[in-house]
Amino acid sequence: MYKTILLPLDGSPTAEQALPHAVNLAECFQSKLILLKVLVPLSSTINLPPMAVIRAEEATRDIAKDYLERVAAGIQDKGIPVDTIIVKGRPHQQIVHFAEKENVDIVAMCTRGQSGISRWLMGSVADRVVRSVNVPVFLIHAAIGSKDDG
Repeated sequence: MYKTILLPLDGSPTAEQALPHAVNLAECFQSKLILLKVLVPLSSTINLPPMAVIRAEEATRDIAKDYLERVAAGIQDKGIPVDTIIVKGRPHQQIVHFAEKENVDIVAMCTRGQSGISRWLMGSVADRVVRSVNVPVFLIHAAIGSKDDG
């Protein structure tokens, strides 16, 4: 039923709460798991000289690659095929674009657990993905009290 599962990760413990659920789905359906990390372009968030931005983005990409490879190694130990992908852009847009371009069967991701005014003001990547993508989305509600570095 689910041949390809997309799991967007941002490096935070909250996002990683979706990992065991995605792995379980992959085991049940003998699926391939794609770990996706979206890097927000630094040039749109900070005011630095162009060369400094380039070096910072290269370092960020290297850190993201190492992170995804560590996560993938633990999944591959279970016999699940895993791909790691890094893209640049706005997270919700890139997740939707990738899911549709690569014909994934389901997106598994964690919510941040925001509610009320915070959710209304900030929105969430998960909300935007659910509203925009043309494939099923498996949302895992973040455990209350989880530590989050992102």
